[in-house]
Amino acid sequence: MRFAYVANAWGGVVGTPGAVTDMSSGFYLTPGELEPTLERVAEAGFEGIEVFDGNLMSYAGKPAQLHTSLSNTGLELVAVYSGGHFIYPDAHEDESHRFRRSIALAAELGARHYVFGGGAIRAQGRRDEDYRVMADLLDKSAEEASVAGLIPSYHPHLGSLAESTEHIDALFSESKIGLCADIAHLAGGGSNPSEMIQRYQDRLTYVHLKDIDFETKEFQPLGEGDLDLATVLQAVVDANYSDWITVELDGYSGDPNAAARRNLDYLNKSLLMATPN
Repeated sequence: MRFAYVANAWGGVVGTPGAVTDMSSGFYLTPGELEPTLERVAEAGFEGIEVFDGNLMSYAGKPAQLHTSLSNTGLELVAVYSGGHFIYPDAHEDESHRFRRSIALAAELGARHYVFGGGAIRAQGRRDEDYRVMADLLDKSAEEASVAGLIPSYHPHLGSLAESTEHIDALFSESKIGLCADIAHLAGGGSNPSEMIQRYQDRLTYVHLKDIDFETKEFQPLGEGDLDLATVLQAVVDANYSDWITVELDGYSGDPNAAARRNLDYLNKSLLMATPN
């Protein structure tokens, strides 16, 4: 396995303000320039980077600039993360347009994975039909990503339509998309990450790894929170997963540079001890 890092450890996440009036322009975005983050990820010893679609789209019309920055740091563009509402059929055309733009640029720059997140929760709460409506757009967009040469997956997320085990099962019973297993989000939503990996091992296409403090719900460096990461990593190995493992540490109040180095040390030591059962 190879290890990558998500750029949002340095700057967090915001949304593009234009999305308030134009849904087709709504991207996730980590504020600031991407190039210094690439340098920090490389200095910590990681081989790849994951970025939000908004950061990627800042290179629309000038992809050679990002390609050069990646080449200079020796990093690979492992994944691009995007999100959407998904549950409003009238908005599917606009959301598809937005996904299509970043999928094309991600493929042009040689990304391997394209990750979808989100799924809105109505003011009145979740409706059963929301999972079917979401799956329609999710599967259509996933197919477009596949045709472009990317590996699509869905990332269950705290505060989204697919948060708990019940919610994830409801969506995955309607959709054919692969699973991006974010260990801390699964645990924070009440799932057992190891059990979810086992349940969906045939659909496990990507892994996000971070730790979490259950009391505060704050994300922590690997091995410094409350998760049984050794068991989780064993489940990943037992599922015959051999693709990238990407560390994400958004919202951490400590030094992100030092945390990145500790995360890589933890991974190198832990995966040495994990063997197929």
